Amino acid sequence: MCLHCFSKLIGARDYTSEGTRDLQGHGTHTASTAAGNAVVDTSFFGIGNGTARGGVPASRVAAYKVCTMTGCSDDNVLSAFDDAIADGVDFISVSLGGDNPSLYEEDTIAIGAFHAMAKGILTVHSAGNSGPNPSTVVSVAPWVLSVAATTTNRRLLTKVFLGNGKTLVGKSVNAFDLKGKKYPLVYGDYLKESLVKGKILVSRYSTRSEVAVASITTDNRDFASISSRPLSVLSQDDFDSLVSYINSTRSPQGSVLKTEAIFNQSSPKVASFSSRGPNTIAVDILKPDISAPGVEILAAYSPLSSPSDDRSDERHAWLRTSRLFILNGLLP
Repeated sequence: MCLHCFSKLIGARDYTSEGTRDLQGHGTHTASTAAGNAVVDTSFFGIGNGTARGGVPASRVAAYKVCTMTGCSDDNVLSAFDDAIADGVDFISVSLGGDNPSLYEEDTIAIGAFHAMAKGILTVHSAGNSGPNPSTVVSVAPWVLSVAATTTNRRLLTKVFLGNGKTLVGKSVNAFDLKGKKYPLVYGDYLKESLVKGKILVSRYSTRSEVAVASITTDNRDFASISSRPLSVLSQDDFDSLVSYINSTRSPQGSVLKTEAIFNQSSPKVASFSSRGPNTIAVDILKPDISAPGVEILAAYSPLSSPSDDRSDERHAWLRTSRLFILNGLLP
């Protein structure tokens, strides 16, 4: 048991009537990203093994819970700002926001951050997750440090091995190991469960099947997300190649391998989902201000929530009794 860890979280306030426990995982993830202690030999079921630590591991955390599954009310957010200021925090990290920029007098976070600035407290705020379109940055106030998300030098790949010996490289955080065993491939966007049972479902849409051995789909995203079942997300070209193989082969087979981590030579790059400037509220102020790692981040997660946001994913029960960290595709 980590006895010194109990001094990490020194305060917790709830504004939602749910209690201070994190029921979603997002707050735990972002808090540990900012200030988590260094933990050696950490991984997500063997993926990304190494030492995980927050940006400032010597810091302590006071948490203010303002959101539920239905959203974050303005009253809750402003109350949390007021309490954080009164509590004497050194700076405020805010990992939430809307989809569109607002005028300063209508922007709850800008208003709260202005009060914090008046007391000498810096507010750090995520730029948003509405990229790659321009003019999507939501953190636009000049008194707020706006942060875009970038990739790191670790890249997660999930390979698909075909019966003809060809290997396709996709993305996902797939902790399931099929041991290289090949299964029949079936292609279709809307198939009956009876047709995919015991097979690998290949679909252009991200569909879930409780009876399929694994799934393969397509998306041009540049990040991997956790899956509740074996999954690989291919580029459009590789997906078309896979469909061609299925259509031209009498008994097409394949396997989805467990995710592996490689060195990403192209990093750092701003993530596709990270909101871009220019600033539409004050065009003479450049936003975002800086960028920081925000893709496939290894960080803590709440044991009360599924790591894949799939209720059928019961791995959260295992989280209660082990030192497991979660790889999250997005850092809002």
